[in-house]
Amino acid sequence: MPFGCVTLGDKKNYNQPSEVTDRYDLGQVIKTEEFCEIFRAKDKSTGKLHTCKKFQKRDGRKVRKAAKNEIGILKMVKHPNILQLVDVFVTRKEYFIFLELATGREVFDWILDQGYYSERDTSNVVRQVLEAVAYLHSLKIVHRNLKLENLVYYNRLKNSKIVISDFHLAKLESGLIKEPCGTPEYLAPEVVGRQRYGRPVDCWAIGVIMYILLSGNPPFYEEVEEDDYENHDKNLFRKILAGDYEFDSPYWDDISQAAKDLVTRLMEVEQDQRITAEEAISHEWISGNAASDKNIKDGVCAQIEKNFARAKWKKAVRVTTLMKRLRAPEQSSAAAAPSAPATDTAVPGAAGGAAPALGGSASAATAGDAAKSDGAVPADRSATPATDGSATPATDGSATPATDGSITPATDGSATPATDGRATPATEESTVPTSQSSATPEPASAQPDSTASGGAAGQAPAASTGGEAAGSAAESRREDAS
Repeated sequence: MPFGCVTLGDKKNYNQPSEVTDRYDLGQVIKTEEFCEIFRAKDKSTGKLHTCKKFQKRDGRKVRKAAKNEIGILKMVKHPNILQLVDVFVTRKEYFIFLELATGREVFDWILDQGYYSERDTSNVVRQVLEAVAYLHSLKIVHRNLKLENLVYYNRLKNSKIVISDFHLAKLESGLIKEPCGTPEYLAPEVVGRQRYGRPVDCWAIGVIMYILLSGNPPFYEEVEEDDYENHDKNLFRKILAGDYEFDSPYWDDISQAAKDLVTRLMEVEQDQRITAEEAISHEWISGNAASDKNIKDGVCAQIEKNFARAKWKKAVRVTTLMKRLRAPEQSSAAAAPSAPATDTAVPGAAGGAAPALGGSASAATAGDAAKSDGAVPADRSATPATDGSATPATDGSATPATDGSITPATDGSATPATDGRATPATEESTVPTSQSSATPEPASAQPDSTASGGAAGQAPAASTGGEAAGSAAESRREDAS
């Protein structure tokens, strides 16, 4: 069935699983992301290969919401630099999203393989991203998770185009947005500071991408001890809020003034003064001849290999623990809930006021049980450790780590307050729960994930009971009806 024929909220229009397998051959899982599994699929009638993302409805409301959101956004867009939606199937148990297959490499890998790399190459990459983002912004769509990992070459030909992927955090801007989400190192100051925000956050992220592509260094980063994630997080958020970055020598010595000017305008701390994507396309470094032809490959590659091979930035995705959390029986959570009484303390807000702490009542959230086995304290519903240190919404509105480094909003739309009123994004490691006895506001801190890739001890999902299945089905019906 063509995806245009599927009505997401219509229970009578469920596809049968056989409709998927009759049309496509699904290979083995090639990647597991935050909410879904990714397959390579072959259209039986044409032999054409596609990417298939499968979301399991049983994994909870936030998974169903992410799937429906990605489908809704992708149905709206058609642009050469955005991976296009090919097909959608919605069965009673799953969402299947079929996309164009990008066979090229990530931008990092492409740079490392080049014999010659200059500002003009970077300008070509950034121009394509700006054109795609300007198109999204014309539709009032905010991507909210632009980062180098989401930019890939469409194929392996020499002049391949760049395409943007991963739209599960994208949002239609019907007003300023309040919930923090994204990947920590790419977050704009207004997101870290828990202000209302909109399309300018994407332009900030493009500025971060451009900074990295020109120097091989992240703009907000400093050397810390290998396991000193707490100080790393504090310094990261403070620097982002202050716009504290430099064009430091020797990495920027050979970079043109025009390139530095565009980075500065994209990474303007005040969002209402930040250059738009459309304006950036007209900048001389993008549309003119201001980009230098000088070979900067050696310096950039040396810094990329130094900075981005580290676990804090580009580590292998470990998702087994998260999937077990999502699929763990709710009954075991309910049984454990009395041992984790909730608190009603308030923490400082972004403007210095008091923001209510999340989790005012004992919750039977699956993420709460996972937090216990990971060493987190679920009593104040702080962020729980993840497989790679990102954050996804917990059922009680707190931030639960994700698997791709991104932070997703709570299911109730609320933002998770940090101890200094900022958003609670973790860096590449998970966020430590806020201490209620702290007298002085501090930025969110982080500690290493204590779970192995195989999942937390004793956290293997139990077999579902009849009551669980009924409860899950009822929840799915309520979500589908919403």
